[in-house]
Amino acid sequence: MSLEKQPYNELIDKIGSLLQQGRQQAVQSVNTILVQTYWYVGQHIVEFEQKGNQKAEYGSQLLDTLSNDLTQKYGKGFGRSNLFQIRQFYIKFQNIQTLSGQLTWSHYTEILKSNNDLELGFYAKQCQHERWSVRELKRQMKSSLFERLALSKEKEGVLKLAKEGHIVENAEDLIKDPFVLDFLNIPEQYQYLENELEEKIISNLQQFIMEMGKGFAFIGRQYRMSIGGKHFYLDLLFYHRILKCFVLVDLKRGEIDHQDIGQMNLYLNYFKKEEATEGDNEPIGIVLGAHKNHILVEYATDSITNKVLLSKYQLYLPDKKTLQNQLDRLLEE
Repeated sequence: MSLEKQPYNELIDKIGSLLQQGRQQAVQSVNTILVQTYWYVGQHIVEFEQKGNQKAEYGSQLLDTLSNDLTQKYGKGFGRSNLFQIRQFYIKFQNIQTLSGQLTWSHYTEILKSNNDLELGFYAKQCQHERWSVRELKRQMKSSLFERLALSKEKEGVLKLAKEGHIVENAEDLIKDPFVLDFLNIPEQYQYLENELEEKIISNLQQFIMEMGKGFAFIGRQYRMSIGGKHFYLDLLFYHRILKCFVLVDLKRGEIDHQDIGQMNLYLNYFKKEEATEGDNEPIGIVLGAHKNHILVEYATDSITNKVLLSKYQLYLPDKKTLQNQLDRLLEE
């Protein structure tokens, strides 16, 4: 019996697609059940403590005894540290309805490493928004993403950030201060040139877009603009699918000065008249420099109507304690 090749190949593709989808759903279902099971285990531990008026710090006799008994009866997976995490999981997420089916137990064990409830709430929400892998979550926590975003907001904005995650609604929401480009692996003392910085970013484009945030689509580098018989070149050009606009990025090795701001303003005027099409919102310009003079920036941007955003970048992970102290002062104010 011979089979027609085209319909048969289509059948194979359809079955393969169904099998892949089914396996993904099965894995997701197992993850969801495991997370819920640990939540209920944590609930029983905490309720037992409360009824017996027992305290259960990390080294408590209850967790030691429980770990030994559960391991003997059910095997691996009930070490003292794991039971401590399960207990903390219930304490921090006491409403089971707030748990996300998208997040695995490995996600939650990372999130539980947060220093405070604001940070914890942010990473739980942001994992859902961005669909981070555990590896991506670790990187964002290590780079102090919550503190970097929070320091660009007022107190109310920080509380909203912790409750809802980072939602991009306007140009200012694109800014982190600083952006962390540690993945470029440029030594801190190395005297690099701007074109070397650009080359490194292109070679690590996926990680750069992840650092920039959700919604960025890369269009090109050294984008040429012909203005008044002269050619100008923009370092990096993106389109933001949420804000529905072009995002122009210019890289500066040293300090951002007024000429950089004026140049970006020129580029934005060009894009508004020559590149934008029906349905596009006004373009946004981001100038990234190793340093910025706040007073100079204030005067240089005061009368500009275009959306010119300025931020620092750094080539190494920020000191989390310093950022946390700055955030504490902001919340106290």
